[in-house]
Amino acid sequence: MAEIKSKVTLIGAMLARPGLEFIYEGELPACEQCKVRKACNNLKVGRKYRVLSIRATVHGCSVHLNGACAVEIVESPMVGLIKADLAIANSRILPDLSCTQSECKSYPLCHPDGVVSGERYMVSEVLGNAPDHCDKGRSLKLVELLPI
Repeated sequence: MAEIKSKVTLIGAMLARPGLEFIYEGELPACEQCKVRKACNNLKVGRKYRVLSIRATVHGCSVHLNGACAVEIVESPMVGLIKADLAIANSRILPDLSCTQSECKSYPLCHPDGVVSGERYMVSEVLGNAPDHCDKGRSLKLVELLPI
């Protein structure tokens, strides 16, 4: 398996700590006039990231209290449920996010934070059976997904 490449971005200095996981939500209107906005907004909207390390560089920021801090990040794996027949380690899948039964106990794992509709992921590990049953009666497996 290929090693995950890290990249440098800027996040709020008060948030910056190793291990922090976050979902990038996109650029804010307040960022339009910022001279370092490209460094802050160099991530993919909806993706989940994890901070590996913090750099000493801090920039003034109209969005974040105490400025924006340079951090090294990687895309973070997501844990979710997929159809059992797709749960094969190292396979590439397109997660099915079509279920609308939000009252189902499995719904949050069928729609994990950081999984973007229409994008492909690699099943990095099959973790086991679904912790709860599916209201639609589907056979599901709990897996770890990595963006590709």
